Amino acid sequence: MTKAHLKVAADIGGTFTDIALFLPDGRLATRKVPSTPADYSAGVVEGMRSLVAELGLQPSDFAEIHHGCTVATNAILEQKGARTALLTTRGFRDVLELRRIRVPRLYDPLYVKPAPLAARNHRYEIGERMDADGQVLVELDEGDVMDAVAAIKREGIEAVAVCFLHSYRNPAHERRVGEILRRELPDLFVTLSVDVLPEIREYERTSTAVINAYVGPPVATYIGRLRDGLDRAGFSGQLMVMQSSGGTLDAQAVMDFPARIVECGPAAGVIGAAHEAAQIGTGNVITFDMGGTTAKASLIEDGQITRTDEYEVGGGISLSSRLLKGGGYALKLPVIDISEVGAGGGSIIRVDSAGAVKVGPDSAGAVPGPVCYGTGGSRPTVTDANMVLGYLNPNALAGGTVPVDAALAQASLVRDVASPLGMSIEEAAWSVYVVAAANMVRAVKAVSTYRGRNPSDFVLMAFGGNGGIFAAELMRQLQMKRAVVPAAAGVFSAVGLCVGEVQFSQSRSFLKKIAQVDYRELDAALADLERGVRGRLGSQHSRLTRRRSAAMRYVGQAFELGVPLPDRAMDATALAEVCELFEAEHERTYGLRLDGFATEIVSLDVSVSIEGSPLQQPAPAHAQASKVAERRAYFGPDAGWLATPVVERSQLARGGMTGPLIVEEYEGTTVVPPGALASLDGRGNIIIDMEAA
Repeated sequence: MTKAHLKVAADIGGTFTDIALFLPDGRLATRKVPSTPADYSAGVVEGMRSLVAELGLQPSDFAEIHHGCTVATNAILEQKGARTALLTTRGFRDVLELRRIRVPRLYDPLYVKPAPLAARNHRYEIGERMDADGQVLVELDEGDVMDAVAAIKREGIEAVAVCFLHSYRNPAHERRVGEILRRELPDLFVTLSVDVLPEIREYERTSTAVINAYVGPPVATYIGRLRDGLDRAGFSGQLMVMQSSGGTLDAQAVMDFPARIVECGPAAGVIGAAHEAAQIGTGNVITFDMGGTTAKASLIEDGQITRTDEYEVGGGISLSSRLLKGGGYALKLPVIDISEVGAGGGSIIRVDSAGAVKVGPDSAGAVPGPVCYGTGGSRPTVTDANMVLGYLNPNALAGGTVPVDAALAQASLVRDVASPLGMSIEEAAWSVYVVAAANMVRAVKAVSTYRGRNPSDFVLMAFGGNGGIFAAELMRQLQMKRAVVPAAAGVFSAVGLCVGEVQFSQSRSFLKKIAQVDYRELDAALADLERGVRGRLGSQHSRLTRRRSAAMRYVGQAFELGVPLPDRAMDATALAEVCELFEAEHERTYGLRLDGFATEIVSLDVSVSIEGSPLQQPAPAHAQASKVAERRAYFGPDAGWLATPVVERSQLARGGMTGPLIVEEYEGTTVVPPGALASLDGRGNIIIDMEAA
């Protein structure tokens, strides 16, 4: 890789912004800088500028800037998106309120659904109607549209979503309304449901269109600000943004479909994990990404990333489980199947009225940060508990760039946890550690146990700034045998951005029973989708690969399972293969096949990727004869306080070491409990084997 083709990647987290780049000789360079919530782009630009200058490079050496951000996610979680209106078919104003029947807390009579992102008084009914075949039953009433335009002007609306009944079969009315809105309201962000999700199911389609509109203006503002900052710093390369599906896309195209980046940061980590798993020959992996605000988990099975188009964002746990629904806003777009809980290093600790320790979901974030940072935080966090347990360097984190004060952490934990519960400070800190791990076990089970998979059949790949600290405890609670902590684990999502492919996907409804499928019609629908996707990527690319899939179900079911389609013309043999794949996946997910039941296709999806140049991670350096440090660390009531060696990653290359052990490095910390074996593989990954414990 020459200088002219270098990539630099930046991933924004709740506490730190991570920078990563691969040098021409294959070496990986990283940088962690505090996130800047007042203007996240400032931290990105400054982190990149300082790292590039330190390496003796120029901003102009970088042809591509790859980015993952939390702007869209935060807009939803913090209810700080655009003031959004919805235009919908008369009689369907309350689809966002009615949602689906299922709720996440079945026996909680006081449960309150999250408020719709488009308020009821900003939802306007339009006279028009299509039937299920796309035939016009009621002509579009343009007078109603103009009345809505006048109301939108009065109400100071910033974004508009349009979703009409059965528009996926006939988009004519939506297209016409889009023309009127863009003519009359040229400064507003307009989303048509037929552009983002031309599929059946009115709630999911309406919710997805509204989310796209709601996050559109803040995403556009952020991308514009970042582009300006990069240009001023001399980074003129193409800006690419990670999508929730795991592929990157040009920033300008992302601004047309901002809902596609709602889970882009977590997706980058999974992409990096899949790349590393392939390099070390491990096919079955559960990824565990713990940062400053949240913990995320995903499943890689037989070398394949698990993707879905059913997702909910904004609840206490963001996930795509078919068993847990109703806690957030439905987002029916291609995403990597990731579950997420509010448990990170900055998660705030409290004791509830029943005397139970609670961790998160609220976070101290980058500002004011954990108490031990000494930057104004007053409520203890998971990081403060880890400091008390002796797992973190008591003087400074991130290679000395973040000074800390262990005494502040101890005082806050005594005041808010130990004293109220009448326990010692180490017992209080250990309780926090175990409870935080239990919260994260929920995320792992959401992508494994709830999918019919046994976590003990998988390797845990732990990364993020806090992944290595909790990996062993998750293994213990889930009865897993091995964990991998990759090199540069603390900035691993930024590494994933470097190895991700440029990719775009599109879906559409295709509701047909298998017995009634016309092969030519199916091939034509797939070809039409592929043309649209290739048009988004540009025709100048030659190294294109495609992935085709279908959402299928037994006739009469309410939900589908995604299955891959053969990469050839469809015929009776190909459809028989697809049906067998569906039934096998149904049995694996739900434990049974419904023999004799007819199957049907509900929708089609085509994804096209541009193959990138693989990045080769160099072999780890030989262990240096550096002195092994030591500090006391607490490993629970059975083991108690133990004198624990503190080593560098490279020192594990001498044949492995048995815990207790702490591996301390610039990007993060790894904790190895008593009896577990930690070693280094040929690519510099820390391997933790619990069977030795």
